[in-house]
Amino acid sequence: MRLSEKPVKHSVAVVIYSEDKKILIVQRPYDDESLPGIWGLPASSLRNGESFEEAIFRTGKEKMRVELRIVKMISEGSTERKNFVLHMKEYEAGIVSGMPRVPQNADGVTQYRELKYGDSKDLIPAAQKGSLCSMLYLSHEKVQY
Repeated sequence: MRLSEKPVKHSVAVVIYSEDKKILIVQRPYDDESLPGIWGLPASSLRNGESFEEAIFRTGKEKMRVELRIVKMISEGSTERKNFVLHMKEYEAGIVSGMPRVPQNADGVTQYRELKYGDSKDLIPAAQKGSLCSMLYLSHEKVQY
């Protein structure tokens, strides 16, 4: 199957900076199908009829229990997966209200194990294992992985 014949799955990733310019990262569950236990950026797949921007706001509410505001789009890219092409837009966002916390109480979303503020280098293991959001962020920051 050629890349162009696979269905495209659209997604977003969120980059949230602390006051000291650390990035908010989340740990995926150990039973995650694609990236078990890996630290990465909060991310979501778009739902039917949902815009990239709406997905950012939903990601804040459902996955971290915060209200977000979009600062700017910082990166965009695609990668081939087994059964689909993953297309992602990565946005910088700020927290309007709430304190980020996990686990979430929303059904049908990846239940992150933990969250913390970290450095770009914390995303290198995820990028090396194929995490598109980590690869996009590290490329944007010109960090080798």
